[in-house]
Amino acid sequence: MGFKSGFVSIIGRPNVGKSTLINCMVGEKVSIISNKPQTTRNRIMGIMNGNDYQVVFLDTPGVHKPKYKLGEYMVETAFGTLQDADVLIYIVEPDGKIGPGDNMIVEKLRGISLPLLICINKIDTADSDRVNLTAELYKNRLPESQVIPISALYNKNIEFLKQQIIDNIPEGPRYFPEDMITDMPEQFIVAELIREKALNLLREEVPHGLAVEIEDFYREEAKNLVHIRANIYCEKESHKSIIIGKEGRMLKKIGEQARYDIERLLNEHVFLELWVKVKEGWRDSDFMLKNLGFNRF
Repeated sequence: MGFKSGFVSIIGRPNVGKSTLINCMVGEKVSIISNKPQTTRNRIMGIMNGNDYQVVFLDTPGVHKPKYKLGEYMVETAFGTLQDADVLIYIVEPDGKIGPGDNMIVEKLRGISLPLLICINKIDTADSDRVNLTAELYKNRLPESQVIPISALYNKNIEFLKQQIIDNIPEGPRYFPEDMITDMPEQFIVAELIREKALNLLREEVPHGLAVEIEDFYREEAKNLVHIRANIYCEKESHKSIIIGKEGRMLKKIGEQARYDIERLLNEHVFLELWVKVKEGWRDSDFMLKNLGFNRF
């Protein structure tokens, strides 16, 4: 058997654990995580390397009913990755039923010619009867699929899933250098890390309207220091005051947590400067979406 390589698209509703799984597979944080829906907005690539294989994972935004142009972009991105894939992983939760959101995805996947692995994630949150019922429901609807119960958070059944992926990808070349874990540029990952900290620290009403733009990024080689200036965009003045916090404490906390992760990512000291700006309706603005890297527009 020769060298195997292939592309694996990961799809599912918001907040089912797609980013957690890809980070688990790759062994490094390449996709940000929070308990807020719609955390992933772009197609994120993560690369798993072995002696005789290379698996390129495509993490996608959660499939939902869009309310803004940003949402339309996210759903289009999620389904758009299917044409690039050799294997499809569809992540669901052990709900014991198939809800409206998953029903829509199931209908999209019916008759798909790709090898389909349905991962029932978060099995640590449900009893075995509910996990088995969920597996039966999906197997009945998508009989060509293989259903695999997992916990990406606690690394349960991940080695088995990994082997099924490798078994299903074709023989092919190593597409990327073996020490590479993502194709996303440094500035994109830095912006995402800042947004992750804001998502995790702020109140429920703010995060969906947040975006981060890196305005300045340069290295002072003599001091092993990276200077980063970033704008955090929100949609309302009231949100701006929440993000900054009393006497600037919230913004300082976001900056401290982000800088810690950015320094680990870059293996360099970081001087991070954050500014908060209001851009009303940016999620429905073609101009803003294009400037922030949502390149369909």
